[in-house]
Amino acid sequence: MFKISPEPIAPAALQRTLADARAGACVTFEGWVRNRNEGQPVLSLEYEAYAPLAEKEGGRIVAEARERFALLSAVCVHRVGHLQLGEMAVWVGVTAEHRGAAFDACRYIIDEAKARVPIWKKEHYASGATAWINCAVRGEHAIP
Repeated sequence: MFKISPEPIAPAALQRTLADARAGACVTFEGWVRNRNEGQPVLSLEYEAYAPLAEKEGGRIVAEARERFALLSAVCVHRVGHLQLGEMAVWVGVTAEHRGAAFDACRYIIDEAKARVPIWKKEHYASGATAWINCAVRGEHAIP
């Protein structure tokens, strides 16, 4: 499952959806809004996405991970909207029978989501300037 959410992410509730008696490992990743990027003080971020397209591509990534790493479950949720420092922007959770597959799959999902899912990020800097960053994606939905 891959979801775009305008609401804050609830990691405990998401992790409960991964429960499986066959699982020997659960690996999660939380991406937070930090206060610096490339030497500039950041005050907040804005994320935008066309949810139907983003969820379709994100769903492909989760399906690829499930197949490639023999996962039992996998979930990824990405926020949109205006986020403040410390807020969670993305959450990934996976379960597998063994820890190696769980670690590898979690990293695969976040890395591929950042590279392929059409989500646009605008940084708001302490100087008052703003900049859209990481806006080009590769793959089927690449921006020329």
